[in-house]
Amino acid sequence: MNLRDLAEIKRRLNPDKRNPTILCGCYIDHVGNPITSFQLPVATLSEQENEGYMSIFKKALAGQIGQTLTPVDFPSAEDDILLRARDTALNDEEVLQVLFSRLISGIREEHPDMQSVEDAQNAENWLILMLYDQMDVRRRDINDDIDYENSDGSFSYVLCAICPVKRDKPALSYLPSDGLFHDRAPEWLAGAPAMGFLFPLYEGGAADVNTMLFFSKDSRDSHNGFLKAAFEIEAKMPAAEQADTFQTLLASALGTECSLDVVQEMHETVSELIEEQKKDKEAEPLMLSKKDMARVLTDAGVSEEKTEAFQKGFDDTFGAGTVLPAVNIVSPKQFKVDLPSVSIKVDPKQADLLETRIIDGRSYLLIPIDGDISVNGQPVFASKE
Repeated sequence: MNLRDLAEIKRRLNPDKRNPTILCGCYIDHVGNPITSFQLPVATLSEQENEGYMSIFKKALAGQIGQTLTPVDFPSAEDDILLRARDTALNDEEVLQVLFSRLISGIREEHPDMQSVEDAQNAENWLILMLYDQMDVRRRDINDDIDYENSDGSFSYVLCAICPVKRDKPALSYLPSDGLFHDRAPEWLAGAPAMGFLFPLYEGGAADVNTMLFFSKDSRDSHNGFLKAAFEIEAKMPAAEQADTFQTLLASALGTECSLDVVQEMHETVSELIEEQKKDKEAEPLMLSKKDMARVLTDAGVSEEKTEAFQKGFDDTFGAGTVLPAVNIVSPKQFKVDLPSVSIKVDPKQADLLETRIIDGRSYLLIPIDGDISVNGQPVFASKE
């Protein structure tokens, strides 16, 4: 799924357009007991309600593919529950109840019963929201502009958002009727989705019914427990864990060759590849194999011995044939150097200004002074001696 495909789905969630037709929900307490369920035609929602719901669904598609959004294998031939939900346009009560029951099982797996009264009082309830939408797949002319008069077919999908519902704090509220402030009882408020999914995956106008696009607000959490309990499928390694694991592998395999110069060169090269890939809106997010990274490391001056050690470690760590999202290898918009007592953030385009040097037997990180200097906002002058 590329950036253009994702943007096309997001545009469908513009509240002014009211493109989705049906919205379903199931509200459960902190132990998974259903409180209520509902099914609403989107056309019947008030303007404010529609904006609120569409805002939640948009957040279930937020972030980058490979980080908060991850394609996950979902073989529909073995489990057709999502296919049936989509094909019945969320209008089959039996299918909905089975699906909600399975989603609740997933939530229960990740949030077991509370062990004390205090825990139960502070626990979150959960709101499961789903919508159905069908859209025309428009052709594009020779200038890559959308041809609104011709269609290549249609694409239908379901989008799910699973949101924590928290009780707000008691407060004083003003009542105009008597001009006084009175106690206002706490209310239960739906928050931004913690997880969700789009099914099926949208690929260049076609439906991949064997893949879902899974959303996790926290890139450190793949919600493997939820996916196993609800759909009996395995989540991929979380994005943050991929990044940490890759960094550990690089340091271990390269040893003393994992220098500032090498990391600078790797960051610059991979960042350029990411930006180049972004220019093509139809291109998939950049994925890098062990051989791709081996070439980057060789070009950065890493020895053949260390490069081979990296490739072996890559297979042992991630599995042979695995490719990683490039955005989990480097952060194109960030270059940060951490020392035991100092952290330095540098514009990635200026990262080459940093250098290490040994002076009088001691290692130093050098930053050339070019322009004004300030400390905690206070302008200062560099010492001339």
